[in-house]
Amino acid sequence: MPAVTISLEPPRQPAVLRLLDLSDAYAASLYPAESNHMVDLSSLEQPNVSFFVARRDGDVVGCCALVGAGDGTAEIKRMFVDPEARGLRVGKLLLEALEARAGELGYQAVRLETGIHQPEAIGLYRAAGYSERPPFGGYQLDPLSLFMEKAVRQAA
Repeated sequence: MPAVTISLEPPRQPAVLRLLDLSDAYAASLYPAESNHMVDLSSLEQPNVSFFVARRDGDVVGCCALVGAGDGTAEIKRMFVDPEARGLRVGKLLLEALEARAGELGYQAVRLETGIHQPEAIGLYRAAGYSERPPFGGYQLDPLSLFMEKAVRQAA
């Protein structure tokens, strides 16, 4: 089985745009627009963003972004794995790469918002040590949202 590789890459490439479109459609199938907190492509191209792409045999199979909040923390955005690649631990590998990058950049914590109808994502985050917390940043309390956080180990 070909190995999955994770690297920092620009988000503006056709295979990544396809994943972002799949992610949008998936979220829209689960939640009303007011409970979808996606960021657009231009937001993923900002200097405070580290964008990760997972590839298997050269094909893009997943992505995620680490977005610096300017307060010593960062947020996970746009974590998505191609349905065809589920079960290959792509999400876990992306999360590990993202957390390592957070440590390199000196963030104290990584935060996220995910939806309550995504048990696989919630399970991934809980297994990685994320715990629930109140809304942060510009988020408001939403019965369809779950907010989580994990302290970051600083890079040596």
